[in-house]
Amino acid sequence: METQPRFFVSADKSLLDIETIHGFLTNCHWAKGISRELVEKSIRHSLCFGVYEVAQGKRKQVGFARVISDFATFAYLSDVFVLETHRGNDLSKLLLGEIMKHPELQGLRRWMLVTTNAHGLYERFGFAAPAFPEKIMEIFVPNLYEKEAELLRAIESEKTCPK
Repeated sequence: METQPRFFVSADKSLLDIETIHGFLTNCHWAKGISRELVEKSIRHSLCFGVYEVAQGKRKQVGFARVISDFATFAYLSDVFVLETHRGNDLSKLLLGEIMKHPELQGLRRWMLVTTNAHGLYERFGFAAPAFPEKIMEIFVPNLYEKEAELLRAIESEKTCPK
């Protein structure tokens, strides 16, 4: 008899499947082309959350998010995803619920994130459009990781071409 899969969220970095995380991020619209090394560095310097499916005694990572924070006043929520094969199971709500109740992230004055199409999800957890957007500034370099990947491919190609 097959049992239903069970899902859980953990902030234990030792459980993270870097292959899964990098595989998703390097192909998504906000981090397209990001290197594995940069993903690993971002994980080292963030509070990370994995969503895991346990079925038939095996654990598989199916979602991820990371929080960049000083743990006193500010947090930035980033790289939130649930694999396409596991969407529709309310896993993003499970993930966000666990993030928002994490003890290190309580009492913060400001949370921020950027989203293209998940406004409704984040609104359920208290996020809203900036009250004063004219006060917010950013430095944004679109397609940075793709450009870096192209440059690295060109350098490698040059190394292998006979002169």
